[in-house]
Amino acid sequence: MAKYFDVHPDNPQPRTISQIADSVRSGALIAYPTDSCYALGSQLGNRDGMERIKTIRQLNDRHHFTLVCQNFAQLGQFVHIDNDVFRAIKASTPGSYTFILPATKEVPRQLLHAKKKTVGVRIPDHVVTQALLAELGEPLLSSTLLLPDEEEPMTQGWEIKDRLDHVVDAVVDSGDCGTEPTTVIDFSSGEAEIVRKGAGDVSRFE
Repeated sequence: MAKYFDVHPDNPQPRTISQIADSVRSGALIAYPTDSCYALGSQLGNRDGMERIKTIRQLNDRHHFTLVCQNFAQLGQFVHIDNDVFRAIKASTPGSYTFILPATKEVPRQLLHAKKKTVGVRIPDHVVTQALLAELGEPLLSSTLLLPDEEEPMTQGWEIKDRLDHVVDAVVDSGDCGTEPTTVIDFSSGEAEIVRKGAGDVSRFE
């Protein structure tokens, strides 16, 4: 049965955020809000968490997992970015974008795209997510909480608790965060390729 954390959307309670972070460090798989929609998240090196996300979402090995980072300095530890790409990404963060880039050796091998050796990264513009990332001191391994055969992610914490009670360890609820996933931009070739149009404005990458 999943724990339920009710977090204030503008002033997250430090004690609650600390409890959520401790759960993640202990191997928990959480459902948490972002600036685009809910996501599934676990600690970066948590292989079991990654496998559970794959099972819940029925993902194959071609899926790009995302490292949700607190800031640009943290993001830069996990991906290679040249100067032109750096400027484009810097101008768009924090925000509802996921960027696919070549991974550094800091990224666990099992998270890499099987052929491209790339990984997704993003910096969310969401108070609760930022508080959790600051408390953790490392990125969250994440994937959009979009269930198989459903067109839109769930948006209500109580609904997620009700439906996923047996497959996640905790649900973080700070109110509705929308249904539109991030815009995904693939920069692995050095040029912007729009993989998915979502919550972020794509015009700057066209």
